[in-house]
Amino acid sequence: MIPFNRTPDETDAAQPTDVKPAAITVENCSLSFGDLSVLEDVSMRVDPGEFVGFVGPNGAGKTTLLRAISGALEPDSGTVSIDGVDIHSVSSKRSSQLVSVVPQDTTLSFSFPVRDVVEMGRHPHRSRFSSPTQADHAAVERALERTRTTELADRPIDAISGGQRQRVVLARAVAQETPAMLLDEPTASLDINHQLETLELVRELVDEGRTVCAAIHDLDLAARYCDRLVMLADGEVYRSGPPAEVLTGESLADVFDATATVTPNPITGTETVTALPGHRTDGDETDEETQLQDARIHVLGTGTTTACVLAQLESARAETALSLGPVTSGDTAAETARTLEIDCLEISPFESLSDATLVAFENHVADADVTVITASALAGDGVGTRRLVESLEATADAVVLVECELTADSGDTTASGRSVATDADLAHALEATTETVLETIEAVLERQPGSDEAATDSIDSDGESGAGLAAESSSD
Repeated sequence: MIPFNRTPDETDAAQPTDVKPAAITVENCSLSFGDLSVLEDVSMRVDPGEFVGFVGPNGAGKTTLLRAISGALEPDSGTVSIDGVDIHSVSSKRSSQLVSVVPQDTTLSFSFPVRDVVEMGRHPHRSRFSSPTQADHAAVERALERTRTTELADRPIDAISGGQRQRVVLARAVAQETPAMLLDEPTASLDINHQLETLELVRELVDEGRTVCAAIHDLDLAARYCDRLVMLADGEVYRSGPPAEVLTGESLADVFDATATVTPNPITGTETVTALPGHRTDGDETDEETQLQDARIHVLGTGTTTACVLAQLESARAETALSLGPVTSGDTAAETARTLEIDCLEISPFESLSDATLVAFENHVADADVTVITASALAGDGVGTRRLVESLEATADAVVLVECELTADSGDTTASGRSVATDADLAHALEATTETVLETIEAVLERQPGSDEAATDSIDSDGESGAGLAAESSSD
């Protein structure tokens, strides 16, 4: 990870304090609100000095679990302990010496100055009516500096922005100097720069020995900063472990009901989740879905556009036989194919197109009713690209060319792709976008079964094609 820069004065002022590491243990906790069960037999352990992120959809129980750990909610059954102390069997002052909380709602009832709000974090460490000590003042100033809120110290808490207020409440928790810290959506009100600063600070606290649990909606940030993730679903622990083991296409489909691909971020090396649009249908199958039934479709392309095409086809609720490739291992499209269990012809990075791979590609295309190619596959002007296009000309029954609309794709250069397509007589492939690809494939499948009229009609005066390369081949 890339830390944000501190000045020498900030670094000196933010020296860590001696906080004894403590474990958090949740054993068989269940909690209900009336007839609504929110947590069901949840068990987990957070080791001393570990940063664990709670992830899951809305209503999964993340906030409720945090509140149970903090002592604010007592479970119907089971126990929660911090550093071996049952958090629900001690006074609020004692529990506040063990765990601090940064809630999602940072609204305060009174217009306290920011410094006073931060100083509230010191109350568990002194008697009720005693004045702040020099150690308390030092802890407050240290917390203000670490959260970069010193310039706000004399302003009323209700006169600053929501994002600034979030940082002030974090400063209060830092000043509390507890061995355990809980955060509920700590980056929800922050811009991207302060999101990173906040999580960098939390990471520093963890490295100093704090034990931290946080509910985090942003899965990329959770994977980047957390040591371990606990994925909750319907009040239960669905999966727990390192981010790479928890964030998978399968888990995201099961828990979030989302089609997504998980790939390593090339900068941070941590997991990046890309949600893909799916083809949503309501009610009974339509005629279009019936057309896709039992169809064989091969896809050639790379990047996010190709991944979206695969997701659209996979989610069309038809027994379509899909295949992909050749595509470089590690590409977003290859990872999506792996997630969706689609037959994928992969090659190693920087590997040239071999004769064996070309033959395998030709076999896939020959077996397919329709070959879908995205412009990213045509962006290169190398020998391998032209060999693939020549094979398409000779082998494909029908071709659909999908424009690359997502500029995040590597090599998604539609202009150069169209150049190769035109040179290779693919200009008559039926064109589509990721939004219209299913309908376009349906149109091709409708016109395929031995219809001379379909072949004749496939090329209009504008050079558009309804039957792809099948029509082009017949004219030769």
